[in-house]
Amino acid sequence: MSTKLFVAQLSFDTTDQGLRTFFEKHGAVADAHVITDRVTTRSKGFGFVEMTNDDEAQAAIKALDGHELDGRTIAVSVARPQTSRPPNSTPQKSNYDKRSKNFRSGFRRR
Repeated sequence: MSTKLFVAQLSFDTTDQGLRTFFEKHGAVADAHVITDRVTTRSKGFGFVEMTNDDEAQAAIKALDGHELDGRTIAVSVARPQTSRPPNSTPQKSNYDKRSKNFRSGFRRR
């Protein structure tokens, strides 16, 4: 069974291939992915590595947590499952007053 690892505090210069190569020294890597921003395509500073063997994944955590990659000290741990977030059903408060068709300040006259 494979184990997914969370890798934090990555350098913005770290690539998927660089992350994969760094972890392959400690076992077989099924997938390595650096998370990037959709708009700027710049790294967000964290990523995920999927190791094919649980024992190799634990060995990689022990060996690589606190080590340096591309000039940054990384943190490695087992990835937690993504939790579902409730949709934002609360409407946002607006400063637009429909009656006077004007923006209002935080204080209203009574």
